Amino acid sequence: MQRYFVAPEQWSGTELFVDGDDAHHIANVMRAKAGDKLIASDGASREALAEVTEIGKGRIGLRVVEELPMEAEPRIAVTIAQSLPKGDKLETVVQKGTEIGAVRFVPFLSERTVVQYDAKKETKRLERWQKIAKEAAEQAHRNRVPAVDAPRSWKQLLQLVREADAAFFCYEKEDGTMLKDAVVRAIAARGGGAAGMSVMLVIGPEGGFTEREAREAEEAGCVSVKLGRRILRTETAGLVGLTCLLYETGEMGG
Repeated sequence: MQRYFVAPEQWSGTELFVDGDDAHHIANVMRAKAGDKLIASDGASREALAEVTEIGKGRIGLRVVEELPMEAEPRIAVTIAQSLPKGDKLETVVQKGTEIGAVRFVPFLSERTVVQYDAKKETKRLERWQKIAKEAAEQAHRNRVPAVDAPRSWKQLLQLVREADAAFFCYEKEDGTMLKDAVVRAIAARGGGAAGMSVMLVIGPEGGFTEREAREAEEAGCVSVKLGRRILRTETAGLVGLTCLLYETGEMGG
């Protein structure tokens, strides 16, 4: 069944409405008619099975049929901090990371980032990333749309690292610690429970991190880890790390 995110202010008791691109999709792509049902979520605390009551120009009226439980979100909140990659690679990270279960994406600039940062262009790119996250969350039947931040500086990223319960720095020069082992230790340090834990996964650019960045990340509280014996592409590493984190915390049967 189709799922749509509806802003809280578009709900009024058991009545709600959808407008904009979603209204166009419901009316012209799905060819909905009065009586058809869909799932609506406010992305925060409410989700419901809703029935179409009115199809207007640019607006779809709905009525709540049944309140639904919000049970699709992982118990562990994983943020993927991704050094800005070339081309549309970040779109892949946002889309697939949303499907898997990330709750936030933080693009950042590092020493070997090859993308030329342009604030004007990045505003449009940010809007596109946020749209991709919303559509992926709907497709994956998420209860919430992951946040996608505007690109941060390296210094700003390190401050975010300090605010997380645990942070893992994926470093191709790391010799010993596997992400799995670091996760197990982090959970044990919390008394064995992962529920409510906030985790940041820091991923470098195509050229990797510098030794200075690795040192500063560890000083900020990151645990340097590796994801296996193979070198992964930047757009692959975060998705592999995210999957490992969710598996090791029981979100995928681990």
